[in-house]
Amino acid sequence: MNSNDVTTKTDLLSLTPCELEAFIVSLGEPKYRAKQLFAPMHSGVSPMDINNIGKALKAKLEQNAVYFLPKIRRKLVSALDGTVKYLFELSDGNAVESVVMKYKHGNTICISSQVGCRMGCAFCASTIGGKVRDLLPSEMLGQIIVAANDTGERISNVVMMGIGEPLDNYNNVIKFLKLVNCEEGLCIGYRHISLSTCGLVDKIDTLARENFPITLSISLHASDNATRSSIMPVNKKWSIEQLLASCKNYYSATGRRISFEYTLIAGKNDSRENASALADLLNSHLRSGRGGMPIHVNLIPVNPVSETGFSSSDKKAVEEFAKVLEGKGIRATVRRRLGADINASCGQLRREDAQSD
Repeated sequence: MNSNDVTTKTDLLSLTPCELEAFIVSLGEPKYRAKQLFAPMHSGVSPMDINNIGKALKAKLEQNAVYFLPKIRRKLVSALDGTVKYLFELSDGNAVESVVMKYKHGNTICISSQVGCRMGCAFCASTIGGKVRDLLPSEMLGQIIVAANDTGERISNVVMMGIGEPLDNYNNVIKFLKLVNCEEGLCIGYRHISLSTCGLVDKIDTLARENFPITLSISLHASDNATRSSIMPVNKKWSIEQLLASCKNYYSATGRRISFEYTLIAGKNDSRENASALADLLNSHLRSGRGGMPIHVNLIPVNPVSETGFSSSDKKAVEEFAKVLEGKGIRATVRRRLGADINASCGQLRREDAQSD
Protein backbone atom coordinates (compact mmCIF):
# COMPACT_ATOMS: atom_id res chain seq x y z
CA MET A 1 0.00 0.00 0.00
CA ASN A 2 1.40 3.38 -1.02
CA SER A 3 0.12 6.83 -1.92
CA ASN A 4 -1.10 5.59 -5.31
CA ASP A 5 -3.06 2.62 -3.94
CA VAL A 6 -5.65 4.82 -2.21
CA THR A 7 -6.85 6.03 -5.62
CA THR A 8 -8.39 2.59 -6.16
CA LYS A 9 -8.71 1.12 -2.67
CA THR A 10 -9.56 2.62 0.71
CA ASP A 11 -6.71 2.87 3.23
CA LEU A 12 -8.43 1.51 6.32
CA LEU A 13 -5.87 2.64 8.89
CA SER A 14 -6.12 6.24 7.68
CA LEU A 15 -9.88 6.42 8.42
CA THR A 16 -11.34 8.07 11.49
CA PRO A 17 -14.05 6.11 13.35
CA CYS A 18 -16.78 8.10 11.55
CA GLU A 19 -15.12 7.63 8.16
CA LEU A 20 -14.70 3.91 8.77
CA GLU A 21 -18.35 3.65 9.75
CA ALA A 22 -19.44 5.39 6.54
CA PHE A 23 -17.19 3.12 4.49
CA ILE A 24 -18.57 -0.03 6.11
CA VAL A 25 -22.12 1.14 5.47
CA SER A 26 -21.20 1.79 1.81
CA LEU A 27 -20.28 -1.88 1.56
CA GLY A 28 -23.81 -2.83 2.65
CA GLU A 29 -22.75 -3.81 6.17
CA PRO A 30 -24.17 -2.60 9.51
CA LYS A 31 -22.25 0.33 10.96
CA TYR A 32 -21.40 -1.48 14.20
CA ARG A 33 -18.87 -3.49 12.19
CA ALA A 34 -16.68 -0.38 12.16
CA LYS A 35 -16.14 -0.64 15.93
CA GLN A 36 -15.23 -4.29 15.54
CA LEU A 37 -12.53 -3.26 13.07
CA PHE A 38 -11.12 -0.01 14.43
CA ALA A 39 -9.61 -1.06 17.76
CA PRO A 40 -8.02 -4.30 16.55
CA MET A 41 -6.52 -2.62 13.48
CA HIS A 42 -4.97 0.07 15.68
CA SER A 43 -3.40 -2.64 17.83
CA GLY A 44 -1.83 -4.26 14.78
CA VAL A 45 -4.38 -6.94 13.87
CA SER A 46 -5.19 -7.33 10.17
CA PRO A 47 -8.93 -7.33 9.31
CA MET A 48 -8.38 -10.80 7.86
CA ASP A 49 -7.40 -12.01 11.34
CA ILE A 50 -10.28 -10.45 13.28
CA ASN A 51 -12.44 -13.32 14.51
CA ASN A 52 -15.81 -11.63 15.07
CA ILE A 53 -16.37 -10.44 11.49
CA GLY A 54 -17.60 -12.85 8.87
CA LYS A 55 -16.09 -14.13 5.65
CA ALA A 56 -18.45 -12.00 3.55
CA LEU A 57 -17.19 -8.74 5.06
CA LYS A 58 -13.59 -9.91 4.83
CA ALA A 59 -14.09 -10.60 1.13
CA LYS A 60 -15.50 -7.11 0.61
CA LEU A 61 -12.60 -5.55 2.48
CA GLU A 62 -10.06 -7.55 0.51
CA GLN A 63 -11.61 -6.29 -2.73
CA ASN A 64 -12.14 -2.66 -1.75
CA ALA A 65 -9.62 -1.78 0.96
CA VAL A 66 -6.01 -2.12 2.07
CA TYR A 67 -4.42 -2.55 5.48
CA PHE A 68 -0.67 -2.45 5.73
CA LEU A 69 1.83 -2.08 8.56
CA PRO A 70 5.53 -1.28 8.05
CA LYS A 71 7.93 -4.19 8.15
CA ILE A 72 11.09 -4.12 10.25
CA ARG A 73 13.98 -4.11 7.78
CA ARG A 74 16.64 -3.42 10.43
CA LYS A 75 16.59 -3.09 14.20
CA LEU A 76 19.36 -1.83 16.46
CA VAL A 77 19.21 -1.93 20.25
CA SER A 78 21.54 0.19 22.38
CA ALA A 79 23.52 -1.70 24.99
CA LEU A 80 23.93 1.62 26.84
CA ASP A 81 20.35 2.68 27.50
CA GLY A 82 17.95 0.35 25.70
CA THR A 83 17.13 2.79 22.91
CA VAL A 84 15.73 0.94 19.89
CA LYS A 85 16.21 2.18 16.34
CA TYR A 86 14.09 0.83 13.50
CA LEU A 87 14.44 1.00 9.76
CA PHE A 88 10.90 0.36 8.56
CA GLU A 89 10.11 -0.82 5.06
CA LEU A 90 6.93 0.57 3.53
CA SER A 91 4.72 -1.24 1.05
CA ASP A 92 6.42 0.39 -1.95
CA GLY A 93 9.91 -0.58 -0.77
CA ASN A 94 10.84 2.85 0.56
CA ALA A 95 12.23 3.05 4.08
CA VAL A 96 11.86 5.41 7.05
CA GLU A 97 13.29 5.46 10.56
CA SER A 98 11.81 5.50 14.05
CA VAL A 99 13.51 5.54 17.43
CA VAL A 100 12.03 4.32 20.71
CA MET A 101 13.55 5.97 23.78
CA LYS A 102 12.94 4.79 27.31
CA TYR A 103 12.47 7.28 30.12
CA LYS A 104 11.24 7.01 33.71
CA HIS A 105 8.02 8.77 32.74
CA GLY A 106 7.32 6.34 29.86
CA ASN A 107 8.38 5.34 26.38
CA THR A 108 8.76 7.92 23.63
CA ILE A 109 8.87 7.24 19.91
CA CYS A 110 10.38 9.59 17.36
CA ILE A 111 8.60 9.01 14.06
CA SER A 112 9.11 10.05 10.44
CA SER A 113 6.52 12.00 8.44
CA GLN A 114 8.05 11.79 4.94
CA VAL A 115 10.35 9.58 2.91
CA GLY A 116 13.31 11.92 2.67
CA CYS A 117 13.01 15.69 3.03
CA ARG A 118 13.20 18.69 0.73
CA MET A 119 14.08 21.33 3.32
CA GLY A 120 17.82 21.03 2.64
CA CYS A 121 19.16 21.78 6.14
CA ALA A 122 22.94 21.52 5.77
CA PHE A 123 23.58 19.50 8.95
CA CYS A 124 20.83 16.90 8.49
CA ALA A 125 21.24 13.40 7.07
CA SER A 126 17.50 13.08 6.37
CA THR A 127 17.56 15.63 3.55
CA ILE A 128 20.40 14.02 1.59
CA GLY A 129 18.81 12.85 -1.65
CA GLY A 130 15.77 15.09 -1.20
CA LYS A 131 12.14 14.21 -0.66
CA VAL A 132 10.68 11.05 -2.21
CA ARG A 133 7.09 11.30 -0.97
CA ASP A 134 4.81 12.12 1.93
CA LEU A 135 3.74 9.48 4.42
CA LEU A 136 0.07 8.64 4.77
CA PRO A 137 -1.58 8.90 8.21
CA SER A 138 -1.60 5.10 8.35
CA GLU A 139 2.15 4.95 7.72
CA MET A 140 2.82 7.30 10.63
CA LEU A 141 0.49 5.32 12.88
CA GLY A 142 2.08 2.10 11.68
CA GLN A 143 5.48 3.07 13.03
CA ILE A 144 4.00 3.36 16.53
CA ILE A 145 1.90 0.20 16.28
CA VAL A 146 4.75 -2.00 15.05
CA ALA A 147 7.28 -0.57 17.52
CA ALA A 148 4.90 -1.07 20.46
CA ASN A 149 4.17 -4.65 19.45
CA ASP A 150 7.83 -5.42 18.84
CA THR A 151 9.04 -4.02 22.18
CA GLY A 152 6.01 -5.34 24.05
CA GLU A 153 5.67 -2.01 25.85
CA ARG A 154 3.15 0.83 25.65
CA ILE A 155 4.36 3.95 23.90
CA SER A 156 2.93 6.99 25.65
CA ASN A 157 4.74 9.88 23.97
CA VAL A 158 5.29 10.80 20.32
CA VAL A 159 7.90 13.13 18.86
CA MET A 160 7.50 14.09 15.20
CA MET A 161 11.17 14.78 14.68
CA GLY A 162 12.26 11.93 12.43
CA ILE A 163 12.78 11.96 8.68
CA GLY A 164 10.82 14.70 6.92
CA GLU A 165 9.27 18.08 7.73
CA PRO A 166 5.86 17.41 9.33
CA LEU A 167 4.32 20.71 8.27
CA ASP A 168 5.35 20.05 4.67
CA ASN A 169 2.95 17.07 4.86
CA TYR A 170 0.31 19.14 6.62
CA ASN A 171 -3.01 17.44 5.83
CA ASN A 172 -1.74 13.91 6.46
CA VAL A 173 -0.08 14.99 9.72
CA ILE A 174 -3.29 16.64 10.96
CA LYS A 175 -5.21 13.45 10.16
CA PHE A 176 -2.55 11.42 11.97
CA LEU A 177 -2.83 13.62 15.07
CA LYS A 178 -6.58 13.07 15.21
CA LEU A 179 -6.18 9.33 14.77
CA VAL A 180 -3.41 8.80 17.30
CA ASN A 181 -5.52 10.62 19.88
CA CYS A 182 -8.64 8.46 19.33
CA GLU A 183 -9.84 6.78 22.50
CA GLU A 184 -10.77 3.68 20.50
CA GLY A 185 -7.23 3.45 19.14
CA LEU A 186 -3.79 4.30 20.52
CA CYS A 187 -5.28 7.03 22.74
CA ILE A 188 -2.08 9.09 23.05
CA GLY A 189 -2.91 12.49 24.52
CA TYR A 190 -2.11 15.63 22.55
CA ARG A 191 -0.06 16.96 25.45
CA HIS A 192 2.21 13.95 25.01
CA ILE A 193 2.93 14.81 21.37
CA SER A 194 5.66 17.15 20.09
CA LEU A 195 5.93 18.36 16.52
CA SER A 196 9.19 19.78 15.22
CA THR A 197 9.39 22.17 12.27
CA CYS A 198 12.21 24.00 10.54
CA GLY A 199 9.95 27.04 10.39
CA LEU A 200 7.19 26.96 7.76
CA VAL A 201 5.56 30.16 8.94
CA ASP A 202 2.33 29.83 6.96
CA LYS A 203 1.74 26.32 8.29
CA ILE A 204 2.56 27.34 11.88
CA ASP A 205 -0.13 30.01 11.61
CA THR A 206 -2.59 27.44 10.25
CA LEU A 207 -1.66 24.94 12.97
CA ALA A 208 -2.40 27.54 15.64
CA ARG A 209 -5.99 27.69 14.38
CA GLU A 210 -6.35 23.91 14.72
CA ASN A 211 -6.02 24.40 18.48
CA PHE A 212 -4.29 21.08 19.18
CA PRO A 213 -2.64 21.25 22.63
CA ILE A 214 0.57 19.69 21.29
CA THR A 215 4.07 21.01 21.94
CA LEU A 216 5.64 22.84 19.01
CA SER A 217 9.41 22.64 18.58
CA ILE A 218 11.16 25.15 16.34
CA SER A 219 14.48 24.26 14.72
CA LEU A 220 16.24 27.61 15.03
CA HIS A 221 19.99 26.87 14.98
CA ALA A 222 21.18 30.47 14.52
CA SER A 223 20.63 33.96 15.89
CA ASP A 224 21.09 35.94 12.65
CA ASN A 225 19.62 35.58 9.19
CA ALA A 226 22.93 35.24 7.34
CA THR A 227 24.04 32.24 9.41
CA ARG A 228 20.61 30.62 9.46
CA SER A 229 20.16 31.02 5.70
CA SER A 230 23.54 29.39 5.10
CA ILE A 231 22.50 26.21 6.92
CA MET A 232 18.69 26.32 6.56
CA PRO A 233 17.34 27.33 3.12
CA VAL A 234 13.85 27.85 4.60
CA ASN A 235 15.19 31.07 6.16
CA LYS A 236 15.51 32.62 2.70
CA LYS A 237 11.71 32.51 2.45
CA TRP A 238 10.83 33.34 6.05
CA SER A 239 13.30 35.33 8.11
CA ILE A 240 14.01 34.77 11.80
CA GLU A 241 11.93 37.83 12.61
CA GLN A 242 8.93 36.47 10.69
CA LEU A 243 9.35 33.07 12.32
CA LEU A 244 9.48 34.46 15.85
CA ALA A 245 6.44 36.67 15.21
CA SER A 246 4.57 33.52 14.13
CA CYS A 247 5.78 31.73 17.28
CA LYS A 248 4.50 34.52 19.48
CA ASN A 249 1.12 34.39 17.74
CA TYR A 250 1.05 30.60 18.18
CA TYR A 251 1.64 30.93 21.91
CA SER A 252 -1.02 33.65 22.22
CA ALA A 253 -3.55 31.47 20.38
CA THR A 254 -2.83 28.16 22.11
CA GLY A 255 -1.14 28.96 25.43
CA ARG A 256 1.28 26.13 24.70
CA ARG A 257 4.98 26.63 25.35
CA ILE A 258 7.28 26.44 22.33
CA SER A 259 10.62 24.70 22.53
CA PHE A 260 13.50 25.99 20.42
CA GLU A 261 16.00 23.49 19.05
CA TYR A 262 19.55 24.75 18.55
CA THR A 263 22.11 22.44 16.96
CA LEU A 264 25.63 23.41 17.98
CA ILE A 265 28.16 23.27 15.14
CA ALA A 266 31.82 23.84 16.02
CA GLY A 267 33.08 27.15 14.68
CA LYS A 268 29.75 28.00 13.06
CA ASN A 269 27.22 28.95 15.74
CA ASP A 270 28.62 27.83 19.11
CA SER A 271 30.56 30.81 20.49
CA ARG A 272 29.72 32.82 23.61
CA GLU A 273 28.88 35.71 21.27
CA ASN A 274 26.42 33.48 19.42
CA ALA A 275 24.81 32.51 22.72
CA SER A 276 24.49 36.11 23.83
CA ALA A 277 22.99 37.13 20.50
CA LEU A 278 20.51 34.23 20.68
CA ALA A 279 19.37 35.23 24.16
CA ASP A 280 18.95 38.88 23.12
CA LEU A 281 17.00 37.82 20.02
CA LEU A 282 14.57 35.59 21.90
CA ASN A 283 14.08 38.04 24.76
CA SER A 284 13.43 41.00 22.46
CA HIS A 285 11.01 39.22 20.12
CA LEU A 286 9.14 36.93 22.48
CA ARG A 287 9.08 38.73 25.82
CA SER A 288 8.53 42.33 24.82
CA GLY A 289 5.06 43.85 25.00
CA ARG A 290 1.90 41.84 25.60
CA GLY A 291 1.85 38.08 25.36
CA GLY A 292 5.37 37.44 26.60
CA MET A 293 6.04 33.71 26.58
CA PRO A 294 8.25 31.30 28.53
CA ILE A 295 11.33 30.32 26.53
CA HIS A 296 13.18 27.03 26.54
CA VAL A 297 16.15 26.19 24.32
CA ASN A 298 17.23 22.61 23.65
CA LEU A 299 20.93 22.51 22.83
CA ILE A 300 21.92 19.66 20.53
CA PRO A 301 25.57 18.96 19.65
CA VAL A 302 25.49 18.23 15.92
CA ASN A 303 25.64 14.60 14.85
CA PRO A 304 28.65 14.07 12.55
CA VAL A 305 27.55 13.24 9.00
CA SER A 306 30.34 12.68 6.49
CA GLU A 307 28.64 14.63 3.69
CA THR A 308 28.24 17.82 5.77
CA GLY A 309 31.77 18.25 7.07
CA PHE A 310 30.38 19.69 10.31
CA SER A 311 31.91 18.86 13.69
CA SER A 312 30.22 18.77 17.08
CA SER A 313 31.07 21.42 19.67
CA ASP A 314 33.19 20.19 22.55
CA LYS A 315 31.71 19.72 26.00
CA LYS A 316 33.17 22.97 27.38
CA ALA A 317 31.73 25.04 24.52
CA VAL A 318 28.30 23.48 25.05
CA GLU A 319 28.39 24.20 28.78
CA GLU A 320 29.51 27.80 28.19
CA PHE A 321 26.74 28.33 25.65
CA ALA A 322 24.13 27.09 28.11
CA LYS A 323 25.60 29.24 30.89
CA VAL A 324 25.33 32.40 28.79
CA LEU A 325 21.69 31.67 27.95
CA GLU A 326 20.81 30.96 31.58
CA GLY A 327 22.55 34.18 32.60
CA LYS A 328 20.18 36.11 30.36
CA GLY A 329 17.06 34.41 31.65
CA ILE A 330 16.72 31.74 28.97
CA ARG A 331 16.14 28.22 30.25
CA ALA A 332 18.53 25.88 28.44
CA THR A 333 19.06 22.14 28.54
CA VAL A 334 21.55 20.00 26.69
CA ARG A 335 19.82 17.10 25.00
CA ARG A 336 21.05 13.80 26.35
CA ARG A 337 22.20 11.69 23.45
CA LEU A 338 20.44 8.35 23.67
CA GLY A 339 21.51 5.33 21.64
CA ALA A 340 24.99 6.71 21.01
CA ASP A 341 26.32 3.24 20.23
CA ILE A 342 23.71 2.63 17.51
CA ASN A 343 23.86 6.05 15.81
CA ALA A 344 20.29 6.76 16.81
CA SER A 345 19.95 10.16 15.11
CA CYS A 346 17.41 10.00 12.28
CA GLY A 347 18.34 9.73 8.62
CA GLN A 348 21.62 7.91 8.91
CA LEU A 349 20.36 4.32 9.01
CA ARG A 350 18.21 4.92 5.92
CA ARG A 351 21.18 6.50 4.14
CA GLU A 352 23.46 3.58 5.02
CA ASP A 353 20.82 1.13 3.80
CA ALA A 354 20.45 2.96 0.48
CA GLN A 355 24.21 2.99 -0.03
CA SER A 356 24.40 -0.77 0.52
CA ASP A 357 21.84 -1.55 -2.19
